[in-house]
Amino acid sequence: MGTPVEMSIEEVSAALHDLRDELDRAEEMAGPLISAVAEQHRQSARNLVHYVTVRRRDLRPLQASMAAHGLSSLGRMESIVHSWIETVIETVDALVEGRRRQPIWGDLADGVRVLSANRDQLLGSVHPGGSDDASADRPGDEHGERSSRVMVTMPTQAADEPDLVRRMGAAGMDVARVNCAHDGPAEWARMIESVRALPGHVRVAMDLAGPKLRTGPLEPGPKVVKVKPVRADDGTVERRSRVRFSTTPPAPDHELPEGLDAIIPVAGVDTVFDGDALELRDARGRHRRLDVVGVSEAGIDAECDRTVYYRSGASISITRSGDMVVVGDLPEKRQHLLIRTGDEIRLQRNLSPMPATRVGPHRIGCELGEAFDDVQPGHRVLFDDGKIAGRVLERLDDEIVVDVERAGPKGSKLRAEKGINLPDTTLHIPALTADDRAALEFVATHADMVNFSFVRSPEDVADLIAELERLDAGNVGIVLKVETRAAFESLPQMLLEAMRWDAVGVMIARGDLAVEVGFGRLAEVQEEILWLCEAAHIPVIWATQVLDGLAKKGVPSRAEVTDAAMGRRAEGVMLNKGPYIVEAIEALTSILDRMGGHVEKKRSLLRPLTSFDISPR
Repeated sequence: MGTPVEMSIEEVSAALHDLRDELDRAEEMAGPLISAVAEQHRQSARNLVHYVTVRRRDLRPLQASMAAHGLSSLGRMESIVHSWIETVIETVDALVEGRRRQPIWGDLADGVRVLSANRDQLLGSVHPGGSDDASADRPGDEHGERSSRVMVTMPTQAADEPDLVRRMGAAGMDVARVNCAHDGPAEWARMIESVRALPGHVRVAMDLAGPKLRTGPLEPGPKVVKVKPVRADDGTVERRSRVRFSTTPPAPDHELPEGLDAIIPVAGVDTVFDGDALELRDARGRHRRLDVVGVSEAGIDAECDRTVYYRSGASISITRSGDMVVVGDLPEKRQHLLIRTGDEIRLQRNLSPMPATRVGPHRIGCELGEAFDDVQPGHRVLFDDGKIAGRVLERLDDEIVVDVERAGPKGSKLRAEKGINLPDTTLHIPALTADDRAALEFVATHADMVNFSFVRSPEDVADLIAELERLDAGNVGIVLKVETRAAFESLPQMLLEAMRWDAVGVMIARGDLAVEVGFGRLAEVQEEILWLCEAAHIPVIWATQVLDGLAKKGVPSRAEVTDAAMGRRAEGVMLNKGPYIVEAIEALTSILDRMGGHVEKKRSLLRPLTSFDISPR
């Protein structure tokens, strides 16, 4: 936009009157949609229609002229659009008449109160410690009540560790999120039982899995475990590798004891003693010698100063006695395709395991067969959170040929069960799968809210509402997860449909959404979602990778801290699971508390939003 031409005060008045008339016409046209929502959402629905109507105009010239006359810039009207415009018109008309009147601000407070009430209804209130006599269990609220609620994903171990759940609650968790894509009803029930025992009425949200568009299986790799010593820059060994030979195979998700690099299952270790030497030929045929440094009930610990590829069935000789130890069943090496720019990926309807290839063309299955019916040549295809990007060259009955336009400089690994995004394709599949409908039976009797994955249209929302009504689950709130381009573009219609329900919210699922709309546009898109939901008085949950480094590794990045602080602009912030989740909850609640003590500065330039429409379909 070039330098705007300043309007006279009379021209400003005429433009505002024209804008108000347009709002009235839009409200009249959207009358059937507005009248269909629940009574408590009626005014919010009107405001949403007004907001979408206003934002389809380029208001920047009007903003600039109003600022030049010392008037409101329209930058904080989201929650009371019509009243705000009316108030500004009153002020402008007074100036035109040569009289100045003070703006009336009471309606803004009304909009804020409605949004806060809707937030509390869906996400609950902040209860430090859960009760007056337990406030020491949770972080102090040194800047007044925290306005953003904290939602936390339940890890699998929460099903059997009530103390972990208690510590999460004490750290500041307001909503416990149970992911229906993992574990099962027995584990969900145990998690929820521990959550319900927490003080302060911590809410329970359950995420429906939704349809999964993922890569199919690859052929299994060799059963090999690689173990290597730690070397200095000049190649000398700084620490020898150390493995434990044990007759008890380790669990798939086991944590290694400190100082160990691997646990190797074996048979026949009774004749091994401390100080013995072990010899073997590894998977590459290399001769290797290991020194036994410890013998215990847990197994035989041995060290080596060379890299060893242990393989299933390998024989290890004990040099002193000549006896043999046989390596047991090792896990298969996880395989991948090595994808380079210019390669072809041929997606298969057949889900048989495909060979791992390093040179194209590559073949791998696609778990959602409907994609073969809806995708068209020229449509974009994104793999593994956008790490690999391409376009459809050809669609056959059982194969989609994708030309890779972007991959890593040295190639990108593509494994089984990695996400596939089709941002240009309209998939004609219901958002509620058969598994989701089965999970809703559990949700209806155990949860306070349901997070609706892969929702893309008001028809999807209507389907979920119909299921909840069938299950007599009117007390279960609905959270729409905006994770696709289609969901973003149809958000106004989806909100109007959802507002037939009592408690409603929106989750900005920034991971998939960034892949769908492009990382460069994510900041803009999430801002538009915040504005739109504020106009509808709908609480928003800021999700995906909030303080992920802290939750998973114990140390946050500077960017993560800033991102977490930005989350205060939403009514809820979601954390994912990790070994340091309690520390992440404590850090997030502290950040949100402290940000609440600062004055928020906001001046938005209202260029037209072309993403949204409220026209009847």
